[in-house]
Amino acid sequence: MGSLVLVRHSVTAASAGGRNLGSRDDPPLAAAGVDVAGELARRLDAELAELPHDRIRLISSPALRCRQTMEPVAEALGLGADAVEVEPDLIEIDYGAWDGLTADECLERDPELRRAWIADPYHTRCPEGESGEDVARRAFPVFHGIESWLADDRARCAVVVAHNHVNRLRICALLAWPMRDYRRRVAQDPAGYSLISYGAGLPGVRRINAPATIKAPAGD
Repeated sequence: MGSLVLVRHSVTAASAGGRNLGSRDDPPLAAAGVDVAGELARRLDAELAELPHDRIRLISSPALRCRQTMEPVAEALGLGADAVEVEPDLIEIDYGAWDGLTADECLERDPELRRAWIADPYHTRCPEGESGEDVARRAFPVFHGIESWLADDRARCAVVVAHNHVNRLRICALLAWPMRDYRRRVAQDPAGYSLISYGAGLPGVRRINAPATIKAPAGD
């Protein structure tokens, strides 16, 4: 079975501060995010060493935070930056007028719309922005192409670095959960990754939101 490693980008100032960061701004990783991306690279190198693969594809959203997260991963896997495929349709949701706001600020600005979005973010659009369904409509064809490639050969692997909404939507669809629940039922921490296997049957979800680092056990 081919393997997909689906990664959320590492820490940004917005994610650390609980603020929406969609497709309208393109900041770099925070200093802490650069460090965590390095830890992620080491973790994925060890993870992939346990998988049967002889062909690896690296695919990233065009956002700088995603490309910066992928850089140490590519290096750890012995691949150059020119090996990274950039897919524009994997960009994060457009939060519209909610971009840069916290959850409380969104609720204060648009109480009725925000409550409707919380209840069903798949069908409800952000003001002047996108819904989860809009994101899925553009991002899922990219995943379908990658997943078809993986299913053809068990010795293939793809590492995809994308975003909070993009990844949660895809995982929710793979698990056949109601799409309106994608924010409630799937978590995606910065630099967290999921591992999915593809073959002749249904995809097998082996990990969801695994951490970039494994904390050492506390001493006596």
